[in-house]
Amino acid sequence: MSLVQTFKNIWTIEELRKRILVTLLLVLVYRLGCYVVLPGISPSDIDALAKFTNKSGLMQLLDMFSGGAFSQASIFALGIMPYITASIVVQLCGMILPSFQKMQREGESGRQKLNQYTRYLTVLILILQAPAYLANLQLQVNSAANAHVMSHSLWTYFYLTIILAAGSMFIMWLGERITDRGIGNGISFIILVGIIARLPGALFYEFTSRLPGTTGSQGGLVMFIVEIILLFAVTVGAVLLVQGTRKVPVQYAKRIVGNRQYGGARQYIPLKVNAAGVMPIIFAQAIMFIPMTLAGFRGGDGSGFLHAFTDINSFWYNAVFFLLIVAFTYFYTAITVRPTDMAENLKRNNGFIPGVKPGKKTAEYLDAIMSRITLPGSIFLGVVAILPAFARFFGISQNFAQFFGGTSLLILVGVVLDTLQQVESHLMMHHYDGLMKDGKIKGRTTGQAY
Repeated sequence: MSLVQTFKNIWTIEELRKRILVTLLLVLVYRLGCYVVLPGISPSDIDALAKFTNKSGLMQLLDMFSGGAFSQASIFALGIMPYITASIVVQLCGMILPSFQKMQREGESGRQKLNQYTRYLTVLILILQAPAYLANLQLQVNSAANAHVMSHSLWTYFYLTIILAAGSMFIMWLGERITDRGIGNGISFIILVGIIARLPGALFYEFTSRLPGTTGSQGGLVMFIVEIILLFAVTVGAVLLVQGTRKVPVQYAKRIVGNRQYGGARQYIPLKVNAAGVMPIIFAQAIMFIPMTLAGFRGGDGSGFLHAFTDINSFWYNAVFFLLIVAFTYFYTAITVRPTDMAENLKRNNGFIPGVKPGKKTAEYLDAIMSRITLPGSIFLGVVAILPAFARFFGISQNFAQFFGGTSLLILVGVVLDTLQQVESHLMMHHYDGLMKDGKIKGRTTGQAY
């Protein structure tokens, strides 16, 4: 009954109702665009591309983030990933280059400059990725059986590149409109929609494959129920990983100004167990794609060092993948969480950690805490990343196993928490009860868009 009342309260708030409707409308536009096929592409071409996408781990990952548009040869085939790549590059430049660090400190004007650079870099990436996508499409179509020989002229490559680039830029525009007039972070929400769009089909396929009498059926419906329970448990673990924090108490010195007392409040510094988010998985996947790509160019009989890493279900692939995630978690946490800057800000605002001297000692204390909590966080993140391989080992289908961990699950959990947090803030602002009886929903790190 309380859930029904919560939905009534959400619908009662006019601003929140408009934002939700605008979000649903823009998401509908995005999903319709995912089925608009590029000019000159026939159904046999799409079938050839879909078969290749299901066999390749990299292509399947890109197809998942694009909501199936990649395998449909859609005008939205490249999805939002070029913009995400450009954002990551600009973010890394902000950690390394002094000029970008200066723009980050300039406030709103600096943020607008960085956004402009991100858009320029997105266009550059699209100009490189679109011809590569078209060349891959032509290769797969020409090598597929019963498919007509596909030939792209230079002019065809030119105008199809423009269409693909325009499609990705339009998705980016939709994301910005959702952020401004909808609910939640628009870019993250579009990625979420792309991931969820594949869930019903994967769930239905897994259900039908477990029915008695089906070819290759193992375990029956009991096994399917066990899979759903395990998926729920993994999702709960991902929520704990995203929301896990270590609260460091901070005391602010009292100041007497006239007859009033300022300061003296006791607050907390929330240090996240997984401060790096999904970035270590993204970096590790980029590294692991290198031997897969080299092995594809080299060909061969499937033996050798490079071919040992082409199977995403193999032991060595997942072992190296796990170690890379742990290493990148420490690396990304070290460059994003800066205990020295935190200690200086505390000292400047007359704050201190009880029992710890301000300045260098505070920085060392915060650094020691981050080192301790990053280790279990990195191990847990690595385990979540390789869980799909374990799921496939126990007979779960490839499409459904992707939802048992990895980037997709962490993004899904993080975006849902961020969206629910915004909905709850609207409810609390209009003096309604929140979505939870005990405590408030906590999202990810502020400003994280994926």
